[in-house]
Amino acid sequence: MGDMRKEIREFLTSRRARITPEQAGLPAYGGNRRVAGLRREEVAMLTGVSVDYYVRLERGSLGGASESVLDALARTLQLDEAERLYLHDLARSVAPSRKAPQPTATSVRPAVLQVLDAITGPAWVRNGRHDIIAANAMGRALYQPVFDDPHRPVNTTRFIYMNPAAREFWRDYDRIANDAAAMLRMEAGRAPHDPDLIRLVGELSTCSELFRERWASRDVHLHRSGRKRLHHPIVGDLDLDYESMELPSEPGLVLNVYTAPADTPSADGLRVLASWVATHDASSALPTTVEG
Repeated sequence: MGDMRKEIREFLTSRRARITPEQAGLPAYGGNRRVAGLRREEVAMLTGVSVDYYVRLERGSLGGASESVLDALARTLQLDEAERLYLHDLARSVAPSRKAPQPTATSVRPAVLQVLDAITGPAWVRNGRHDIIAANAMGRALYQPVFDDPHRPVNTTRFIYMNPAAREFWRDYDRIANDAAAMLRMEAGRAPHDPDLIRLVGELSTCSELFRERWASRDVHLHRSGRKRLHHPIVGDLDLDYESMELPSEPGLVLNVYTAPADTPSADGLRVLASWVATHDASSALPTTVEG
């Protein structure tokens, strides 16, 4: 993760390899192609730059590329939104005038805790490494297996790859594992020199073959909204909608809120969970920061 020029090279070559000439609108002349996907000269032509210039880009010299060149390259490689953002992050990471990113937050202001307290459903705040740094009582109850993991800080990606209970907790485990690695790589483009992120990726790469495979794909993913299918140890199966919202006053922090459609078994399950929280853990009525 520290060698950003290598990361640029491998990201661009992997995206180039998946685009066929037909997908790019180029004529197919038959015969054996020596490369998977597009050739460098084809990417250069479609992007509107010289072959020599594109070769320099692919070797890691993205720092001097203009916004228009990066956007043209993204169109050529048919990048999705997450991949386009990642490409721009990679360019910023090697730009001569690059500003050091703000340190990843590990705590929240009291006003944010009040927001968590005002939310009746499960909610928590995480940073870009996916450390959960504050949660309300319902959030802690919903993610009980994650909070039961002895590792600190509480980190959902570490739990996914390092704790066998994750396969039972997430009913769509394979998708969750793919998304977790892809979101972590997205953060690595934004903050490639974050020492805690580097340690986390190193730990997961050393201890989890599955993480190594997912990390090597160089996929990136945005986590904004969707559905999570959980098997909760107390209330059973839950199909929950989630919204992830950046906190403008807390750069780098994201508020996650989980809900269920009215008059569904999952809504009933959340009510049962709320009753359990009120009965068994009244002391958790207020949101708390998560111990580091």
